Amino acid sequence: MDVNFYLILSAFLFTIGVIGVLVRRNAIIIFMCIELMLNAINLSLVAFSSYMGNVSGQIFVFMVLTVAAAEAAIGLAIIISLYRNKDTLNIDELNILKW
Repeated sequence: MDVNFYLILSAFLFTIGVIGVLVRRNAIIIFMCIELMLNAINLSLVAFSSYMGNVSGQIFVFMVLTVAAAEAAIGLAIIISLYRNKDTLNIDELNILKW
């Protein structure tokens, strides 16, 4: 297949992720949108790697997936802790970092 299809799909997924981060107020949905943006970037890296015939992009995707897995574990722990303390996941109501 042509690499343009994958790049268009990647741009579409990244746009959905950005819109989700900017519009939604639920912490879990924002977290999932960040993961969607990371996967869109991974898709474009794999597409370019395949197009160029070089495996360095695919190796970089494994590193990004490893960091994303660690980020997911820590992020979900923070979200669960916030929910236990505040009983809400609405980011407008979470103001514990303000003075």
